[in-house]
Amino acid sequence: MNIKDLVTATRSYRRFKQDSIGVDVLRELVDLGRLSPSGGNLQPLRYMLSCDAETNAKIFQCTAWAGYLVDWDGPAEGERPTAYIIILHDKEAANSAGCDHGIAAQSIVLGACEKGIGACMIGSVQRKELAAELNIDERYKIMLVIALGVPGEEVVLEDVDDGGNIKYFRDDNDVHHVPKYTLENLIVK
Repeated sequence: MNIKDLVTATRSYRRFKQDSIGVDVLRELVDLGRLSPSGGNLQPLRYMLSCDAETNAKIFQCTAWAGYLVDWDGPAEGERPTAYIIILHDKEAANSAGCDHGIAAQSIVLGACEKGIGACMIGSVQRKELAAELNIDERYKIMLVIALGVPGEEVVLEDVDDGGNIKYFRDDNDVHHVPKYTLENLIVK
């Protein structure tokens, strides 16, 4: 798969099949984050991995899903992620993580897609509660949670309509639609 096809196939999945993902796969994905560029090569990111049901449940309860789908509380039992990677900023390694967590997260989700694993980067996290649930040391700041699993839904890209509506939605067949601006709309002349 070329890079454009891989980026196009890498979507934010919010419903998953319950196929398990092992810790070795999570380690391979984190290795992609580790190899990604880091501002000043400070490498301030650390990672927590989860692929067991008990820890996954603790993580899930501290996340919010799909803000535009106001009548949906997130994936139901049987559709939830089977693994998570939590990206942490080690405040003792650097004062700031800059945008390193975004770069690392993109590398991780691209690698997941290449393996047939769906992902969703979640920034809407109850950080204090999650840190308490997982006993995360205060030296670490939770930057992002990446939910992972075998995709259990279809996600379709389409052009933003003439009204400029960017809100993703689900149609009557439960297909998830994601409006994207055209290239011509984004390039400033």
